[in-house]
Amino acid sequence: MSTSTEADAVASGALYRLLAWLSPSFPIGAFSYSHGLEVAAESGAVRDRASLEAWVAAIVICGSGRMDADILRDAYRTVAADDAEGFAIANQRGAAYRATAELALESAQQGEAFLTTCRAAWDEGFLADGQLARAGEGLTGHEGVCHAAIFGVAAARAGIALGDALLGYLQAFAANLVSAGLRLGIVGQTDGQRILAALEPKIIAAAQASMRRGQEDFGGATFAVDLASMAHETQYTRLFRS
Repeated sequence: MSTSTEADAVASGALYRLLAWLSPSFPIGAFSYSHGLEVAAESGAVRDRASLEAWVAAIVICGSGRMDADILRDAYRTVAADDAEGFAIANQRGAAYRATAELALESAQQGEAFLTTCRAAWDEGFLADGQLARAGEGLTGHEGVCHAAIFGVAAARAGIALGDALLGYLQAFAANLVSAGLRLGIVGQTDGQRILAALEPKIIAAAQASMRRGQEDFGGATFAVDLASMAHETQYTRLFRS
């Protein structure tokens, strides 16, 4: 009986951390990034519920969401293998595969903030023990800390199932983009929730696809998003950092 109770407590703790780390209140600054959406809204390319839903779906399924899911997966698996080199590779790949300076900043800033906050609040020495500690280049080099990579390691160490970590990460990614759409006046709150409801099967499928996909299939293709991000760097008035 006690074993069952202990197992339940461990599972509850893992779920608690997943919810806490993906909460909009977790201080990684996600609210300050729109991933190029601000330009798409100004140009009229994204102007209503249907176009915002399509934009977010494309990013999650074919763009940064797809790449982040694979980086998270690879970093997660390095924990069980105690593979410092594997983590460094995953982190560096996550930093390198960004089409623009703003998208690179978005990932690195959130990664640094996530690592700093986890260390301060949970105090479990994330990446400070075992072979993973020797992956210092992945954390101190010019490429910085990729958010998806450090989240994957934290999830593995917290006992969060990989499938849950992937699904939670992608849902939070999509929700933040929808929130940006709300603040840009593209949709209202109810339509925002309708978009998230409509995206549910697509996000679930995207998380499951990452579990099956091999490393040789890494990559993304969202040229409109990349171009919007480039244009955002010189946009006259901006609410967001990307």
